[in-house]
Amino acid sequence: MRRLPEIATNVLWSWDHQLRALFRRLDPVLWRECHNPVLMLSRLKPELLQRASNDARYLAVYQRACERFDAYMLAPPSYNDGRLIAYFSMEYGLAECMPIYSGGLGVLSGDHMKSSSDENYPLVGVGLLYQKGYFQQSLNSDGWQQERTPINDFYQLPVLPVFQADGSELLVTVKLPAGPVWIKVWQMMVGRVKLYLMDTNIPQNEATGYRDITDQLYGGDAIMRIRQEIVLGIGGLRALKALGLKPNVFHMNEGHSAFMPLERIRLLIEEEKLSFAEAFEATRASNIFTTHTSVPAGIDLFDGGLVFEYLSAYCDEAKIPIDQLFALGRMHPGDSSERYSMAILAMKASAYRNAVSILHGDVSKEMWADLWPGLPVSEVPITSVTNGIHLPTMLYGELAMLYDQYLQPDWRECYTDPRIWNDVKDIPSRELWEVHRKQKRQMVQFVRDRSVRAAERRNASAPELRRLEQVLDPDAFTIGFARRFATYKRATLIFRDVARLKKLLNSKDRPVQIIIAGKAHPKDHPGKTLIREIVQLSRDPELSQHLVFVEDYSLQVAREMVQGVDLWLNNPRRGEEACGTSGMKAAINGVPNLSILDGWWDEAYEPGLGFALGDRDIYEPGQDEFHASGIYSILENEILPMYFQRGDDGLPAEWLERVRSCIQKISPQFNAQRMIQEYMHRLYEPAYHASLEFSKNQYAGARSRAHWASKVQAAWDRLRFVDQGPRPKNLMTSGQPIPFRVVVDLAGLEASDVRVEALVGAIRPDGTLEESEVVLLKPAGDNQGLSVFEASYLPRLTGRLGYALRISPNYFIDPLTRPCGDLIRWA
Repeated sequence: MRRLPEIATNVLWSWDHQLRALFRRLDPVLWRECHNPVLMLSRLKPELLQRASNDARYLAVYQRACERFDAYMLAPPSYNDGRLIAYFSMEYGLAECMPIYSGGLGVLSGDHMKSSSDENYPLVGVGLLYQKGYFQQSLNSDGWQQERTPINDFYQLPVLPVFQADGSELLVTVKLPAGPVWIKVWQMMVGRVKLYLMDTNIPQNEATGYRDITDQLYGGDAIMRIRQEIVLGIGGLRALKALGLKPNVFHMNEGHSAFMPLERIRLLIEEEKLSFAEAFEATRASNIFTTHTSVPAGIDLFDGGLVFEYLSAYCDEAKIPIDQLFALGRMHPGDSSERYSMAILAMKASAYRNAVSILHGDVSKEMWADLWPGLPVSEVPITSVTNGIHLPTMLYGELAMLYDQYLQPDWRECYTDPRIWNDVKDIPSRELWEVHRKQKRQMVQFVRDRSVRAAERRNASAPELRRLEQVLDPDAFTIGFARRFATYKRATLIFRDVARLKKLLNSKDRPVQIIIAGKAHPKDHPGKTLIREIVQLSRDPELSQHLVFVEDYSLQVAREMVQGVDLWLNNPRRGEEACGTSGMKAAINGVPNLSILDGWWDEAYEPGLGFALGDRDIYEPGQDEFHASGIYSILENEILPMYFQRGDDGLPAEWLERVRSCIQKISPQFNAQRMIQEYMHRLYEPAYHASLEFSKNQYAGARSRAHWASKVQAAWDRLRFVDQGPRPKNLMTSGQPIPFRVVVDLAGLEASDVRVEALVGAIRPDGTLEESEVVLLKPAGDNQGLSVFEASYLPRLTGRLGYALRISPNYFIDPLTRPCGDLIRWA
């Protein structure tokens, strides 16, 4: 059984139940304690291993697991053309035993890695290995959140140090003001892809505070944060170089790793003798930035003095002009009082930028429109790739076994195909209902056990322990709410009218109960206050059997809840939830959503699928009362009658149709396989080909582009429209084309250097355009040294139309890659 450690140190077991069974069968009790094969093997008694090695039944399981592991790992790669994508993220949520994540961003990063592995994409991850990770949550007797930060023993986690050819551990360095910081590199296998994690808690670091850089996720002050982000961005890229890896596409998941493009620029200046402008063009073409933030408060900002202290020496050594460094991180480069923004740095240093849902894309365009002054908000070059969840990780095992019986045999490999899910209608209602009831009973027992253990730790009274042993009813309608306790998520909205809620929860005919979980950031006192309010309400005698707050929210708690509740509640302020994936996890397990039309639900919702709360108006403070009343009304008038109305067979037929709709429509669309395929085809592919184009012939493409950009910049202020052509008639007939003819003084530039366009659309009452369309005018010769551009346009619309003419540099093939800046001239 010598391959057990090999399988244990690859977190493929976190989403492959046959590999997990290999460890669970060795010692089920120890497995429940650990949920970590590496730690489990270190605690396993030798006699148990000896017994298993002589057990033909276990050896058969072991052999099948090894065959399954090898078949997965040895599958042919999807691409053999030399491409390699480097994915940088501050946190990764891959398994409960690896506490290097805090919430949705980290889980999304983990699912990105897992899905890349399943697709066998050439991707490598880069992150930080935290000695304490993110805090563990406990509550005191008053319900106030307490934070614990146990120290992780890396040698009992599924990570391994990276060694060099001479047998020594791989170390890289980055210079900080107090001297070099040494970084140890660890490797984690995520199926077929590798994740490299940076660790500064090593003896080589003697300067004060250097060993603590990777101490804790989102801990410390601005100094600690800028150090972490230098280690992640600059140190992470140096680690890849030391490993001999040569990525040609670079993906920044949020702005934490935005110093990485600076290191890319430094390397090209040093190794290829490019100028800063040439290196910037070469690297920008293959950088991708994903923003997850909907509000300015979520952006990392640093004082200019701190940035100068930590990066001025680096810029001197790298031959990066310090004024260019500051210009890249500020909305207004000339404003020295403006704080340095990591998100703006990432935006300016990337050719491709995306939000994480369609609605978030619209919010992001509004939020960052000033980076492209003069450009209509609708054309701000930020696209969207809606997040998805890793379905094999979050799908309830017995539900998957049901699919094995009724869906096509290859459903596990083809679950992004909507046709696969048409067979959900063939699953007998009784079987679908009983599978969910079984998981619900398991979840209730899980919540009871966890609540009792937490109460014992805080020395709760005997009556309190007895109450928690019996809390919740497996037959009651169960609402789940679990997420980070940021105030914009409005965790206490359902408690706004306690009297009305008590009437709902205490109904004898239609009993209801609520399970809530989540953490507040240690410095978020309003979030902590919300948690305390809920905990104190749960002790009200009229609510105590119907309301539970589950301490220490984790991947395990999330999985139990999204698989076991009957309804998933989500009520953020609309426009502030970038995507939100917990509702997806519930829906793929047949749990309908009751949610604000925000994030992913704004594009997923349709009648009969789940329940929409409110309308599509952006949030205003007065909506809290309206939305709270909406929750009660929908529960009272729609959801509970539907759930408790049983047919002669004892089943809620209409409710089960909602369950089927969730499974059938959400599973193929809102999963991470679809997401990673979109990233590959819409962003990674063009970035890869741009990288090849700019780097060939000793970066001749980058040199040419930088020279051309300098020429355009020098001439831009002298460009002018000379003649905008005749006005169209006031009244035109549908089907009649509109001719455009524009004469422009290009101030010495060629016609191919610019794009002359007409923006055409319906005129709003305020005079602006809506439903606008961009019409490209093509060069039509010269006229006395001036350039003529023409087009014939057939309107798509009728009614009152208008247009505006503009000219901009022709430095993009795809409008999505338009650089930040103000080089646009309107007639």
